[in-house]
Amino acid sequence: MIIDVHTHINNYHEDKILPLQEGLGRLLNAMAENSVDYSLILTSYKVNEHRPSVKAVTEATRDMNNIGVVAGISYLHYKERDLREISDFLKDGLIKGLKLYPGYEPFYPHDKRMQVVYELATEFDVPVMFHSGDTYSPKGKIRFSHPLHIDDVAVDFPDLKIVICHVGNPWIRDCMEVVYKNKNVFADFSGLVLGDFSDKFEKYMKGQLEEMILYAGEPEYLLYGTDWPISTMKSYLNFMKQLDLPDDKKEMIYWKNAAKLFKIDTSKFSSKTDQPKTSEAIVK
Repeated sequence: MIIDVHTHINNYHEDKILPLQEGLGRLLNAMAENSVDYSLILTSYKVNEHRPSVKAVTEATRDMNNIGVVAGISYLHYKERDLREISDFLKDGLIKGLKLYPGYEPFYPHDKRMQVVYELATEFDVPVMFHSGDTYSPKGKIRFSHPLHIDDVAVDFPDLKIVICHVGNPWIRDCMEVVYKNKNVFADFSGLVLGDFSDKFEKYMKGQLEEMILYAGEPEYLLYGTDWPISTMKSYLNFMKQLDLPDDKKEMIYWKNAAKLFKIDTSKFSSKTDQPKTSEAIVK
């Protein structure tokens, strides 16, 4: 079984507008082609014709057993009404977590403006995912996205479940320490590469993750995620095969940790025959 905790249906090639349903259909196709059972769609910190809103994605996926939604929240622009809407979705079980984008937006995770977000996540017992490390856009300010800043939040909000995205790459050792120190902190290793891994970089990242597991211990904190479509699912599955780990540890990373953390009912998607396989299926 495979759960991908980090995908998007944003249109990153903005030469033309890509309808939400088409982006969703492409994701479902990629999942079917790579035998991925369940994916979390992370919405953006901004909303425009290329980046659908939390409401639009939630409504489009609410009847799908193999898709969950993580609500992106903008530090700069969120309003009380946005949090009320997200709260309603949380009450209805339509959102699996929240996502913040330090680095893309100029704020540190421990900024007091975000306290209400952490309290909301704690109330509904859902994780908060943080962008961490390098940014896809060269306009990002990476001093804000260093994984060490997550430590403040983890200490101040011990009941909050936290996910450091991208293992803080290139500061993986710092991410390693934050995860090891704080039992409420997890990490995904999505978005380590644009497209496919090269042999040399795959070998380098294999060593980095294995070192992290050696240091931080039993990998119950580590989550499988790709950052699709920025990174390809096929390349990530090949990368997972290269990790020098026993099968039971890989199972934890592939899906067991995510199912527990995000409260995903795996019985609902255990039969792949129930899943839409094409964009035509979802448009209908």
